[in-house]
Amino acid sequence: MSPRSWLRELLYDFYEWRLNRQLVGAQRPRHVGIMLDGNRRWAREAGFTDVAEGHREGARKIADLLNWCQDADVQLVTMWLLSTDNLDRPDSELQPLLAIISDVVDDLAGPETPWRLRIVGALDLLPTEIATRLSEAAQRTKGRVGMEVNIAVGYGGRQEIADAVRKLLLKHVEVGTSIEELAEVLDVDHIAEHLYTSGQPDPDLVIRTSGEQRLSGFLLWQSAHSEFWFCEAYWPEFRRTDFLRALRAYAIRHRRFGS
Repeated sequence: MSPRSWLRELLYDFYEWRLNRQLVGAQRPRHVGIMLDGNRRWAREAGFTDVAEGHREGARKIADLLNWCQDADVQLVTMWLLSTDNLDRPDSELQPLLAIISDVVDDLAGPETPWRLRIVGALDLLPTEIATRLSEAAQRTKGRVGMEVNIAVGYGGRQEIADAVRKLLLKHVEVGTSIEELAEVLDVDHIAEHLYTSGQPDPDLVIRTSGEQRLSGFLLWQSAHSEFWFCEAYWPEFRRTDFLRALRAYAIRHRRFGS
């Protein structure tokens, strides 16, 4: 390691120590949502002609993120790995990305990891083999007592709300409820019960990497009262110090929930 690199790492270590000190006793998010954005741009700027290299590099970072969240006493993490819009990408890019995601989920479900996985998204839009592999990996983690981890694959916020309403209508059709009767009692809680994240708390903090400052459909329903933190770093470059900065920003905000 060159003297310059050694000094840079030393400064990062000091900064990380300082951030940790600032977070002692601070409020922590119970649920963190994160948009792992910028893999393709990272690959191009790094000189790769195949953007899949960016996805592979980003995949290597995921277990680190979950360990950081676990160390920070986060109880639930939702990671957006593939949107419904991404499904329109050319097969030459989409197929390697699906394989990388499947490999990551298999690793996260491995016997040496403590996390409980839930796949959130429209699995019927994915290739059957991929959907089955993801579901089986999540099934292997049932009964674990570690942090909950939502893997958003084939996910879109509008799609989720449409699916929730569809499930709600079908449920009431089965028991013979008329449209008029349903309209009379329908409220937000009825719809929330049928979201992919049913039974889970809404995200307290949503992080997006790569410098983009928009939701792009991520957890549209659930993020109504979330705090947002946008980071310039591409996902493969995201460091623990960036995560701690997000926690610090969250800690100093006063959450009023509209009141």
